[in-house]
Amino acid sequence: MKEKPLKLTMELIPEQCQQAPNSNLRKQMHRRQWDRIRRTVFTKAGYVCDICGAEGRLNCHEVWTYDDGKDCFLQKLAGLIALCNLCHHVKHFDLAENLAAQGRLDLDVVVEHFKKVNNVGQEEFESHRLEAFRIWQERSWKYFLTDLGEFEAEFGITAILKRMDTADGVE
Repeated sequence: MKEKPLKLTMELIPEQCQQAPNSNLRKQMHRRQWDRIRRTVFTKAGYVCDICGAEGRLNCHEVWTYDDGKDCFLQKLAGLIALCNLCHHVKHFDLAENLAAQGRLDLDVVVEHFKKVNNVGQEEFESHRLEAFRIWQERSWKYFLTDLGEFEAEFGITAILKRMDTADGVE
C-alpha cells in the first residue's frame, strides 16, 4: 500500500544554499519590496496558514525545488506560501532544533504540530525527519545555482541577484 503524502513536510535548505548571498530573498531586497511581496502572499492565502489554516502571525515562506543533475545543481524558486509559526518551524526543522537548544523554542510543540497536521504518529515523524536530514546532508556538499523562474520578473529582483552573483565571481 502506497503511503499518503504528507501535508506538512520538512524542507531543509542545503548548507551551500544557506551560505549563498542570494538564497534568502528577504535579505536581498529593500524592506518595502519584501513587505509588498509578503502582503501579496498573505492576501492570496486569505490571511491564514496555507498548510494548517491557522490564523495569526504569518511568515512568507519560499518553496524551493532542487535538481540534483549530473552536470549542474539547480535550486529553483517554485513558490511563496503563507505559514504560521509552527508550520514554518517544521519546514526549517534544523533551525528549530537550534532555537530549542538555546531554550527559545519548545521542540515538542513543533513535533506535535507536525503529527497533528499530518495525522501521523511518532514513528512516521521520525522516518520523515531522518529522510529529510539524509537528503539535506547529501545536498549540502553541492554548490547550487539559483533560478527564480517566473518570480524574477514578477517581483523585479533579477538585477539584485545578478549583482550578487557578479560580486561572488559567478557569471
